[in-house]
Amino acid sequence: MTATTDATWTAGTSGSLGPTGRPRPVFPDPIPPEEHGPARIVAMVNQKGGVGKTTTTINLGAALAEVGQRVLLVDFDPQGALSVGLGIDPRPLESTIYDLLMEEPDITTEDVLLGTSVEGMDLLPSNIFLSGAEIRLVNEVAREYALQRALEPLLPYYDICLIDCQPSLGLLTVNALTCAHSVMIPLECEFFALRGVALLMESIGKVQERLNKNLEIDGLLATMYDPRTLHAREVLQTIMQGFGDKVFHTVINRTVRFPDATLAGEPITQFDPSSMGATAYRELARELLARWPARV
Repeated sequence: MTATTDATWTAGTSGSLGPTGRPRPVFPDPIPPEEHGPARIVAMVNQKGGVGKTTTTINLGAALAEVGQRVLLVDFDPQGALSVGLGIDPRPLESTIYDLLMEEPDITTEDVLLGTSVEGMDLLPSNIFLSGAEIRLVNEVAREYALQRALEPLLPYYDICLIDCQPSLGLLTVNALTCAHSVMIPLECEFFALRGVALLMESIGKVQERLNKNLEIDGLLATMYDPRTLHAREVLQTIMQGFGDKVFHTVINRTVRFPDATLAGEPITQFDPSSMGATAYRELARELLARWPARV
């Protein structure tokens, strides 16, 4: 996986101010990797539901695949929203991420892995059976590393792995944080979405201290932003004041095209390629790749 360094992406700006009030950087077009793997794992985490985790996982994954990255999406929510958003009904699936997590005999990664409509992007689906995983894992040795063990065979074949976590700070989310290289925090531009950020940061800090000392925070992503409302603008400024450069320059505006795309079972980049939402996620993909250090 090829990325530019921080020094590169901060060098140029468009001369205008972005929604966050900072000069808008001009992110370079990513260079497709000459060879694939091993994957960088990014956990999409927020204990509050409805903040855009699943929407971001689908559309960021598709935007990364467009620029030549091989992407693996992991549906790590028993509700199976990520699978549904890609046009897959998770209910009748015989093999899911749950089976890999529980190391069920005779179930291999090939049995679980599904292709998507996006070239270069695959999915490990889930369904309601995943809700029983936390109970079964409680008495397991090294229970926090179960997902890491499940993903290990697949990582050499992908450049990026995005894990869509459930809206909880339970054992499944701890598993995602333990195996991840970094965390992305989608945050709705609404007051109540701010309240749980301190608790989330505390949980990430505990995982860094006790289980995964190399875990980094890629950034906070402002979602569902409506620039017409004073409330949304004030919330975005509050996020900026609290987290500064940890907030992505890219902001995801609220638009009806996202639920329309979900209903169609497609990423916004396919459903409406020229839409504001598709443009925003392509910009986010460039920014994310630019934030990561170059792989030698």
